[in-house]
Amino acid sequence: MSTSRDVAFRIALAEGFLAEAEQDFTLQRWRSCVDNAQLVVENSGKAALALFGIAPKTHDPAHQIASILREQTPPPNVSELLHAMLPDLLVLGAKTHFLTDYGDEASYTLPWDLFTQATAEDALRSARRLVQTAHLLQEIITIWRQEQHEAQQAMNADQPEDSE
Repeated sequence: MSTSRDVAFRIALAEGFLAEAEQDFTLQRWRSCVDNAQLVVENSGKAALALFGIAPKTHDPAHQIASILREQTPPPNVSELLHAMLPDLLVLGAKTHFLTDYGDEASYTLPWDLFTQATAEDALRSARRLVQTAHLLQEIITIWRQEQHEAQQAMNADQPEDSE
């Protein structure tokens, strides 16, 4: 897959799961709402990673995003958005993914007993926020890459050709 197709695919997944999370909330299916919100957050994080050419098989993209912030120097507005994603990615990461599917096996608590209207509301807010952030990152990075490409072309045009 190409980077732009990876990003578009992940954002489309996030939007689809967001629609399901919204329906689940309306139907008062708190566990299912949190489960779908977790998938929104996960796929939004993976969309952000795909913008950097990273396509991990993980339920927890926060670690790779933190690595990008440590090891690379994205434009300040991109860095700010990636930092803003981290709290939601951490709260709705792999642990939540497993709790929504399997419950708390240590305490024998079923998944339907773990999540409430309040946790569903919080998860839905995070999901909405991260879909918006993924869209914004996509726009900013597309423009940034275009500007870099144009600057490189201008530099190449300014250099004299070698004649033999």
